[in-house]
Amino acid sequence: MDDVMVVGAGPTGLVTACALLGQGVPVRVVDRADGPATTSRALILHARGVQVLDRLGALGDLPDRVIRVQGVAVYANGARVAKVALDQARASTPMIVSQAEVEAALRRRLAELGGEIEWNTEVTGATQDEDGVTVGLDDVERTRAGWLVGCDGAHSRVRALARVPFPGVPLGERFLLADVHAKWDADRHTTAAWLHRDGLLLAFPLPGASDLWRLIAGLQPGTDDVPDVTAAFTQIFRDRTGGAGPAIRATEWTSVFRIHRRLAGDYRNGRMLLAGDAAHINSPIGGQGMNIGIADAENLAWRLALVIGGQADSALLDTYRDERRPAAAGALTGTTAVTRLLLGANPIVRTVRDRLASAAGVPAVHRLALDKASQLGLSYRSGPLSPGGVLRRHAPRAWGGRRGRRGLQPGDRVPDRACLRADGSRTRLYAELGRGFVLLGEPDPRVRELLGDRVSVLSPLNGHGHGMLVRPDGHLAYREGLADMLRKGRVR
Repeated sequence: MDDVMVVGAGPTGLVTACALLGQGVPVRVVDRADGPATTSRALILHARGVQVLDRLGALGDLPDRVIRVQGVAVYANGARVAKVALDQARASTPMIVSQAEVEAALRRRLAELGGEIEWNTEVTGATQDEDGVTVGLDDVERTRAGWLVGCDGAHSRVRALARVPFPGVPLGERFLLADVHAKWDADRHTTAAWLHRDGLLLAFPLPGASDLWRLIAGLQPGTDDVPDVTAAFTQIFRDRTGGAGPAIRATEWTSVFRIHRRLAGDYRNGRMLLAGDAAHINSPIGGQGMNIGIADAENLAWRLALVIGGQADSALLDTYRDERRPAAAGALTGTTAVTRLLLGANPIVRTVRDRLASAAGVPAVHRLALDKASQLGLSYRSGPLSPGGVLRRHAPRAWGGRRGRRGLQPGDRVPDRACLRADGSRTRLYAELGRGFVLLGEPDPRVRELLGDRVSVLSPLNGHGHGMLVRPDGHLAYREGLADMLRKGRVR
């Protein structure tokens, strides 16, 4: 029996598999597609996504092959109303990179860890009992898995088999998307947005070729098909920018889509779990979808590793939902509000939108927006594994000792830092988290007793962080006086 079957070989599924394999948990990965996708699809990797890939050892040379956004230009009624220059030294500055490139980097890491992907393999049924899940594959094979993780997208078969509701609403009319090769003298380190009464128009430079761009435009109500994409965008640019726009030479990928907002009623039903687009659908405006799914996967994997390894009861998996579902809900609320404002459904909203657009050029405003989008400030302080969470009454000294102290608190993200291993060799905190927890400071026999070989002991070079136990997803588990909360995880 496989310990974990991961369904879906997109970014979420591959992060789940790599994180589990890195912590010694056998994984089987299946996907109904014929093979890896070659189209770009998602194209923004925010800072948290970069850090997850770094912790997994999957980042490689990806940062050398991206476009680093240096500015955002905003236009209203053909005139530029804001130009936001991004500080490249800030950790929150996003990267433009094809989802296909992110998946390729994760597949390479998966292979290094001994994993593989079974393409052309579709889940057609699943029933669970106390000991595992019986999974039907292609209506031919029946196999057993201890846990089934659905990372199979918006139309998730696993979610349907788990009988988890997926309520939501559409956020607007249809959009036309095209990745095109075009002759255009626009700045290839700046993204652009044109706000117009006829609809939104966006342009992003894409890596891979010096003339490759992504264009997205809102379509007029009732438009179901666009037979000539080049002609459509040529006309849209004339109408909404007042200029000729790019001279499109060829198209690599086109799509007509509608934006939806959806959030799963739960992230778990027994031994069946959901992550990524199988659990939430987000507006593509802001580029949050892929990044939220990547964070889901890393958050879930260390919990599964503890449960499978016998260090925690399966009740720990409920805390995955309690941390990640609110995070997704918050992102959905934010991107939904921004999307509705940008779409400008009526003249009053459009007037407000156009006046607010100029505020994007105020440094404090765009810094706040970037930091929010980066997810670096995301904390689980109010979650169930923190002193202020719902389990406080069960473990009042858990995961952080006294409340009200300054600095990092349990649930906060711990920044990367230089460290020393026991043999004196240098390393980084994030380079070690792919194998499990890290205790900064002196060895603690209580931690070893509870976590076994899933914890490494490092000495921070500057002494900062001494006494902290850091979770594999980079968040603080506790600082000082700790074992109560770890024992709480063993609710046997």
